[in-house]
Amino acid sequence: MQLHRIGSPPRHWLAAAAALALAACSGVTNSPHPSGAERTNTLFAAFTERSPRYLDPTASYSNDETPFTFHVYEPLFRFHYLKRPYELAPRTAEAVPKPRYLDRNGRELPADAPGEAIAESVYDIRIKKGILFAPHPAFAKDAAGSYVYHRLTRKDTADKYKVTDFALTGTRELTAHDYVYAIRRLATTRIKSPSFSLMSEYIIGLKEYGERIEKIDKELRAGLAPTDRDLPFLDFRQYDFPGAQALDDHTLRIRIKGKYPQFRYWLVMPFFAPVPWEADAFYAQPGMAEKNLTLNTWPVGTGPFMMTVYEENRRHVLERNPNFRGEPYPCEGEAEDKAAGLLADCGKPMPFIDRIVYTIEKEKIPLKAKFLQGFYDVPETYRFEYGIEYGIDVRDSPEIARMFEERKIKLPKTIDISNWYLGFNWLDPVVGKGKTPDQQQRNRKLRQALSIAIDWEEYVKIFETKASGVPAMNPVPPGVFGWRGGPEGINRVVYDVVDGKPVRKSLEVAKKLLAEAGYPDGRDAVTGKPLVLNYDYQRVLTPEFKSEVDWMVKQFAKLGVQLEVRATDYNRFQDKADKGSLQIFFWGWLADYPDAENFLFLLYGPNSKALTGGNGENVANYQNDEYDRLFEKLKMLDDGPEKQATIDRMVRILQEDAPWSFGYNPYAAGAYHQWLSNTKPTNLVKDLLLYYRLDPPLRAQKIAEWNKPIVWPVVAIALVLIAAIVPAFAAWRRRERETAARTLAAQGAE
Repeated sequence: MQLHRIGSPPRHWLAAAAALALAACSGVTNSPHPSGAERTNTLFAAFTERSPRYLDPTASYSNDETPFTFHVYEPLFRFHYLKRPYELAPRTAEAVPKPRYLDRNGRELPADAPGEAIAESVYDIRIKKGILFAPHPAFAKDAAGSYVYHRLTRKDTADKYKVTDFALTGTRELTAHDYVYAIRRLATTRIKSPSFSLMSEYIIGLKEYGERIEKIDKELRAGLAPTDRDLPFLDFRQYDFPGAQALDDHTLRIRIKGKYPQFRYWLVMPFFAPVPWEADAFYAQPGMAEKNLTLNTWPVGTGPFMMTVYEENRRHVLERNPNFRGEPYPCEGEAEDKAAGLLADCGKPMPFIDRIVYTIEKEKIPLKAKFLQGFYDVPETYRFEYGIEYGIDVRDSPEIARMFEERKIKLPKTIDISNWYLGFNWLDPVVGKGKTPDQQQRNRKLRQALSIAIDWEEYVKIFETKASGVPAMNPVPPGVFGWRGGPEGINRVVYDVVDGKPVRKSLEVAKKLLAEAGYPDGRDAVTGKPLVLNYDYQRVLTPEFKSEVDWMVKQFAKLGVQLEVRATDYNRFQDKADKGSLQIFFWGWLADYPDAENFLFLLYGPNSKALTGGNGENVANYQNDEYDRLFEKLKMLDDGPEKQATIDRMVRILQEDAPWSFGYNPYAAGAYHQWLSNTKPTNLVKDLLLYYRLDPPLRAQKIAEWNKPIVWPVVAIALVLIAAIVPAFAAWRRRERETAARTLAAQGAE
């Protein structure tokens, strides 16, 4: 008869305890990345909040999109990585051309002709030969030369969820026609281009072309439901206009109305990156859009990297484009660049990195911890407040300072050409322009009162870990022509001047203005009801952001004004901005190019976001006829006294109207580990990853040193377990023998 065994043999417990002790001694890693990843030529960084909204270059204009767009796509020009002041350099173009100027009769004018005499500027740009697009199924052809994936049905795409699900890929050479297609595509009604509103004022025929495309698209959509995502291919090759032409396969001509010196800077941006028609056609097929198989998620370009993993709100991976031609690392820069080691790779082919992995981190504390452990090479590649924050930690804590010194973490700092501001929606009846002259005057005084009450000096002191900088006097930041320092640059509406320095006006002045606006002590003078304003914030309120929002609520409360907070994620915030449904909002701007026009256009009337259906960047929807006339003049002026005088007058108008509380101009500082080289913080140069170099063996060594497991607690636990198990095991064996003996005795008695 078989003996019945009660319970599990405790020898399994002994094995478990032994395994625990062995694991402790073998060095179990706490890395969030796959084992051995630190030894590969892969850069690891984080992204916060959500995945980027637009990777389609026609629409992309947000800072969180730039790590992808500027490395996948290639506009014609770039800013030189190392030179300061910033200097334009060719990217896919052979050189940065000078425009030819024509008068109204088409006759060529000299380069120094006055702006009012110039009817047209002509840019003829030669494209480098031999540049290839990254491998993509849109280019795949069969033996007969026909496109393999251009006649797909919904059945064909049923099992396709990413571009890597398509077995075949192809490529072809970049031509001037791809740039023409991209410029025509700015007029599309299927996705909003923030550049269309402004560019249609300059590129000859683009405005009328937009109206034409709108009609064509309506005809293509006839009979379709508004919610239908399967739309017929809108082929821009079939519809031309005179402002953008390919003179041959490698010569692009762009024609501009009048004189606009800043136009060359726009050719650095993704709006002017080439878009192959094949990609547009590929993604327009049935079933693609509903699976997010679009240019917004799977971009197609000629740049050094290509998107290979897109896991929404989780992880994005860029990998080296095998078709990239390689570019030499720069050999010139600022005087101190050589001493900083930034010229050591002079002439060597780039990129140096094979792969970039972005992982979402919703909280800064774990992000910071993982960076200090070495698991992120840089916290976020496109944000430069981390160096400021860590620098303050180093200053305030000898222990942290010692850690940063021992780990050789670099925190280089630079002047940032950017701003953060509080905007008032001009379309709003309370804080906006107002419909009658009397209402306009009262609303202006309300905005002025609030601008005085919001103490930006206090803000940058309290939140210096992320808001280190100087309070701004107007939209134009330091570092560009037109900015005024010293007493002459002080905003006299918000500040008094004491000994040549700005001193914020008293709350009594603000309260007087508030009463004159019709809200004594924060209450409507007619109804007696409290003044309640809505504050739209572009982040979900995690603890770190809640403290900032609470601070803003207190600023309004100083005047008795109630501030209702409406916080959303950034994508939803942008939707509200497009519709003009914000009342008061917090936003910032990073320079696209080093010119005051790039900041003053944020308040140019025809650039209104709501009035252009989301195609402009005037989020406050500000309108002022004199300001707009001066802006039109500014666009034609080269740096000099006349341009400075024009900027001064525009700034005074804005200070008086107060469509913004001007906020602050931040500093920028990077945070980099010792194994990451060629790092120079800048918000203006966007293709940073092209230049970075990694030392994976050094990284692996340091990560192992900094993350050694603490063995003794685990060993102690294992010994305690063994000490408890051995007596239990002996008792269990004794009971087993006694049970077996009784069983045998019972069987014998039978």
